[in-house]
Amino acid sequence: MASEPMRVLTVNPGSSSLKVSLLDLDDTVLAVESGTGHEMAPMVTDMPKPDAIGVRFVHGGTDFTEPVLIDAKVTERLHDLADLAPLHQPASLHALSEITGALPGVPAVACFDTAFHATLPDAAATYALPEEWRRRFGLRRFGFHGLSFSYAVRRTGELLGTVPSRMVVCHLGSGASLCAVAEGSSIDTTMGFTPLEGLVMASRAGSIDPGIPLWLIKHGLSAQDVNSALDRDSGLRGLTGTGDMRRIRELAGDRDMNALAALDVYHHRLRACAAAMTASLGGLDALVFTGGVGEHDPSVRMRLAEDLAYLGVSVDPGRNAEVDGDADITSAGASARTLVIEAREDLEIAAGTRRALAGE
Repeated sequence: MASEPMRVLTVNPGSSSLKVSLLDLDDTVLAVESGTGHEMAPMVTDMPKPDAIGVRFVHGGTDFTEPVLIDAKVTERLHDLADLAPLHQPASLHALSEITGALPGVPAVACFDTAFHATLPDAAATYALPEEWRRRFGLRRFGFHGLSFSYAVRRTGELLGTVPSRMVVCHLGSGASLCAVAEGSSIDTTMGFTPLEGLVMASRAGSIDPGIPLWLIKHGLSAQDVNSALDRDSGLRGLTGTGDMRRIRELAGDRDMNALAALDVYHHRLRACAAAMTASLGGLDALVFTGGVGEHDPSVRMRLAEDLAYLGVSVDPGRNAEVDGDADITSAGASARTLVIEAREDLEIAAGTRRALAGE
């Protein structure tokens, strides 16, 4: 396959949104379209025709640990994985069908959020479950947000001149997870078999006692109802009625008790998980924020920095308040660097697409 750089159309489906970007040979953004629907043809009609398409998939299972050229066999396997990421995988499959229909003959590549975590050691990836279950159902921790983590690590290296040996990267958005990165590779993360594990998120509960859903099912709720509620009606939404952090900040400013309590719950879990990631690394050289909340909420960054002060984290209040794009917000004298990195999954999708088509 061709090894030359190519113009790539990146397709990034969310659970209820879609972003399409056309990147030129040097990764210049030629066009961007986004919306709440998943109709592809109107979004690409007026764009120049790409040489390749890269589609983000949340879950690659154990089958896909690198970007892969999509064919009928790959598509079938991606359908098999859909129930492991019910908010996102079906949306990606729909987007794939739409975009290949709108651009027939253009090669398409799947890029996976789970792939960055293929380096997880067995100790971090293994659930203490019966061997038969683990073997029969492939139960293990996969981790997610890998495209975001991969870019954040690469970009941090560009800003600092080298990739720090021990990084905790915080992807904080509607979905949220942390990753412990040692020498550029993922060695621990907060999400697991599905994106439900870990932090409190906009609509996901994060880690809970596994006995809770069993108890609810025993007392009359269907498994489908429990699964839907844990994915869509829990987290910040379950605590306040909204999963929008900006709205919760407004409510908290008006001394709304539910909003104030929700922020305490959010930060309690965030602090604990960040400390756990640091423990996996044996120390901390850099703390990196990315994702919608991570990039745009100075209060979240400041509060976590204060919580992790004992690890050498300290941010400059002025820099933290004035972040616009990528920024180093470390205060003088801090032993760990703190950075804010704009999430650019489109660049990782484009890079992965080019690698796959070059046969790398």
